[in-house]
Amino acid sequence: MRIVFAGTPAFAQTALAALHAAGHEIALVLTQPDRPAGRGMKLQASAVKQYATQQAWPIAQPTSLRLDGKYPDEALATQQAIADAHAELMVVVAYGLLLPDWTLHSLPKGCLNIHASLLPRWRGAAPIQRAIEAGDRETGVCIMQMDAGLDTGAVLMRESLPISDTDTSASLHDKLAALGSRLIVDTLSALPQLQATTQANEGITYAAKILKDEALIDWQLPAVRLSQRIRAFDPFPGAHTLLRGQVLKIWSAHVSTDALPMAGPPGTVLPGPSDQCLVATGQGVLRILQVQLPGGKRISAEDFLHSHADLPGLQLGV
Repeated sequence: MRIVFAGTPAFAQTALAALHAAGHEIALVLTQPDRPAGRGMKLQASAVKQYATQQAWPIAQPTSLRLDGKYPDEALATQQAIADAHAELMVVVAYGLLLPDWTLHSLPKGCLNIHASLLPRWRGAAPIQRAIEAGDRETGVCIMQMDAGLDTGAVLMRESLPISDTDTSASLHDKLAALGSRLIVDTLSALPQLQATTQANEGITYAAKILKDEALIDWQLPAVRLSQRIRAFDPFPGAHTLLRGQVLKIWSAHVSTDALPMAGPPGTVLPGPSDQCLVATGQGVLRILQVQLPGGKRISAEDFLHSHADLPGLQLGV
């Protein structure tokens, strides 16, 4: 099939590579403009652009697709590029730009989207992180026929997978990227025979974009809730607290099952075994497993305790 592909990050690049390997012809690639990244803040191409460049495919990087927006010339040029591609459909994966109505109807078979949740749960920008944060036991991928709403289109194919107690957003991202890549190839193979299923009106939730200030740990929350948030915010933005006024990132933790006295308010580092970093919370005790100081590497909490033997009794977050 001849395809226009719209996507930006690694999650999308995985799907693009799978479509290419399956023999589909990529007529045009849309991806976000290059962004400053890294310590030097040099312009960096998206994962999708890097892959498309290697294949010498046509690439468009509009700032916006709105014909009546701030960049109408870019939108018009992209509209023409899509028309010139003479493709059958568009596959959209974590593109990052809103698709106006004209894009949804610009190709004979419309636009298909790979969405990393079991719709209608977790429509929106951050379904992987919000599923972990909420303590969901499963998630999955839906291949959706796009319409004008926010992830409201009819579903052509879906498959679930479990969320383990150790999954982070990084590990779950990779599992869902592989699943989504397989499902989109399967969907295109079966497209003439597939029946689209309208999404249910019950169970709708929205996965709001992750904000940096969400990652500051509130020790008043229950330990189980904090462990979920720590996993959800790995690798971005990284859950953190304050230790003597210095930022301390916490990358891994779980709820302690040991019966321990709550010797202090939430955030207090509790006395315990020399190899365990235990912190009081609003409900229960959190065992910290991996931390990072500014400019340093991720290290085990045990190694951190060896160099900070005076931690027990201190209150984190102040």
